[in-house]
Amino acid sequence: MDHGQGHDYVCSGENARTTIPMKPRGVADLVEDMSKMGFQGGQLGASLQIWKRMMEEDVTILLGLAGAMVPAGLSEFIAYLIGERKIDCLVSTGANLFHDLCEGLGIVHYQGSSCADDAYLNQCKIDRIYDVFVSEIGLHKGDIYISDFVKSLDLSRHYTSRELMYLVGESLPETTILGAAHRADVPIFVPAIGDSSWGIGMVMAMREGHSIIIDGIRDVDEITQIVERSAKTGVIYIGGGVPKNFIQQTEVVAELVGEYSGGHSYAIQYTADSPHWGGLSGCTFEEAVSWGKVKKEASKVQVFSDATITVPLVVQALRESGCQRKRVPSFEWKEEGLKLEYKKC
Repeated sequence: MDHGQGHDYVCSGENARTTIPMKPRGVADLVEDMSKMGFQGGQLGASLQIWKRMMEEDVTILLGLAGAMVPAGLSEFIAYLIGERKIDCLVSTGANLFHDLCEGLGIVHYQGSSCADDAYLNQCKIDRIYDVFVSEIGLHKGDIYISDFVKSLDLSRHYTSRELMYLVGESLPETTILGAAHRADVPIFVPAIGDSSWGIGMVMAMREGHSIIIDGIRDVDEITQIVERSAKTGVIYIGGGVPKNFIQQTEVVAELVGEYSGGHSYAIQYTADSPHWGGLSGCTFEEAVSWGKVKKEASKVQVFSDATITVPLVVQALRESGCQRKRVPSFEWKEEGLKLEYKKC
């Protein structure tokens, strides 16, 4: 075979890959057309198709958010997904929501350099997250805000992280994740809330005699009820970590003590972690099938790439496509449990 001839060799058949013609197109058309590509470009296009399919049915869409995505600049993308009800429930690390809180308070993140002199940054009270800078003095203001927030609560009762995030979001702008979720009545769970500045602020309040108790087990029960009461569930993971496991384990809880549906019906993940290290952040959805967390017939795809590249493309493609949901789940939290109904948008 003469490789110097520049011939195109295309397989025939239903699953043949085709060359994407160079033509004027928007982001939505581009990402859609990328589904015809190989490798991670093809996976990215497939993720858009699956996301749109979820929005066409009565599916409760749960999003897991890990990694330093808010400092990197994804906050308004996630807020948009919440405000437009392209997702119905968020599970996040505490750190992402703390940085989201800071943005809402006017404590901003700056483009910096990964090659900066960190000892000098320390002298200047500047914290570095790879190539993102943020004022340590500003972050301390966020810690104090959380401490004061705790002091304003009725501390004679226990709170779930969902309740706390709803209350905090009331005073924040809708461009923040917390503010958008409060307005759209989208629940946010923070299963490892102590592992962030939320924990720092709460300790500050505790040292002054204002101790708050977070009922993490009730969090587990509440999110499991969301899965049990849903007609179908779809999961989307940005990164992995605790948020991914917290959502995945709902199927195990439901199988043991509740109403088990056989696993999630749709699954998407954007991650840079590899499966062969054995960690949850990179493990495949095929592995999740073995646990009964994802249905064997589920529509599923994983995009192994930097989420700061893939997520903006997919969110913009969703926006441009004009894909709208006919019905979304509505949540009513009662003492006897969750009431979930699908209502017209």
